[in-house]
Amino acid sequence: MKISGCGFGAAKGRRVAAMLVPACAALLMLGCGEKKPPDGAAPVVARINKETITEAQINLVLQQQRGVAPQQAEAAARQILERLIDQELTVQKASELKLDREPRFIQQLEAARRDLLSRAYLDKVGEAATKPSADEVAKYYEATPALFKERRIYSLQEIAIEARPEQVEQLRRELAQARNIGEFVEYLKANDIRFAGSQAVRAAEQLPLRSLATFAAMKDGQAMLSATPSGAQVIVLAGSRMQPVTLEQATPAIEQYLLNERKRELVAKDVKALREGAKIEYVGKFAGAPAAGASAAEAAASDAAGGLPATKAAEPK
Repeated sequence: MKISGCGFGAAKGRRVAAMLVPACAALLMLGCGEKKPPDGAAPVVARINKETITEAQINLVLQQQRGVAPQQAEAAARQILERLIDQELTVQKASELKLDREPRFIQQLEAARRDLLSRAYLDKVGEAATKPSADEVAKYYEATPALFKERRIYSLQEIAIEARPEQVEQLRRELAQARNIGEFVEYLKANDIRFAGSQAVRAAEQLPLRSLATFAAMKDGQAMLSATPSGAQVIVLAGSRMQPVTLEQATPAIEQYLLNERKRELVAKDVKALREGAKIEYVGKFAGAPAAGASAAEAAASDAAGGLPATKAAEPK
C-alpha cells in the first residue's frame, strides 16, 4: 500500500482506527494512508459504502496469525475479511461522531506509534543474530535431557493457599510431615486455612525452564511448596509418563529458542548502551529514584525474543 503525506484529520483517523491489528496500524501510524489503492496495487475484495478493503490488508493480518495451516488459509482469510468489514463500519460511524478528534484518541494513537517504532527498532537490532549451528543445537539437546531425551508429561495437582508470610514455614513443615496430600488438605481444613485446588497436565516445555530440573527430579506422589504473594502454592506430581523427543524432532524448536536468546542478548546490550550514552534525569516524584536500566533492558529483550517453542511431540495426550 502506498503511503503519502497529509495532515491529521478525519480521513486519517478513520483509516487508522480501521487497522486495529498492530501490523496494519504500524503502516498507517507512521504516515497517512490513501483511501484508494493506486494502479497495480492489491485488488479490492470488498466495498463498504465509499471505502474499500484490499487483499493486501487481509494478507497482512493473515501473516500475523501463527499456526494457520495452508489448507486453512482460505477460510481464515474469509473470517479476517468479515472482521475488517465490521471494523470499517464502526470506524465510519466513529468518524461521523468525530471520535478521532478527541484528546484521548489522539493520545492513544501517539502511544501506539511510539510503541510500534520502538518494537520496529528492537526487531531491527535482533536481525543481526545468527542462526545456531547443528553442533550448537546438538549440544543444547544433550545438555537438557528433561526437555528432550527424558521428556515427561506431568499430571499436576495445584493447591493455592491463602496465608500470612509467617505461616508459610509452618505449612512447609506440615507438608513434609504429611503421609499424603490428603492428610495435608485435612490439616488446612482443620485450621480454617482457605485454599483452592486445581488439576493440570503439562508437558516439560510448558513448565518454567528454571523449575524444570526440580520437576524432573520429583517422583510420582511427591509435592513441593513455594511462597506466593498471597500465601503459598503446593504442587503435587500426581503422575507422569515418558514421552521423549528425538534430536530431529527437537531441532526446529531448539534453533528458534537459541536464535531468540541471541536476539535477546543483542537487544539487552543495545538498550544498555543507549542508556549509558543518554542523559537521563529523574524529576518530580521520581527524582532521585534508582536507575532501572538493567531491568528495562531485560524487559525489552524479552519482548523482542521468546521462549522455547513446542516441538512436534509436545502435545500432551
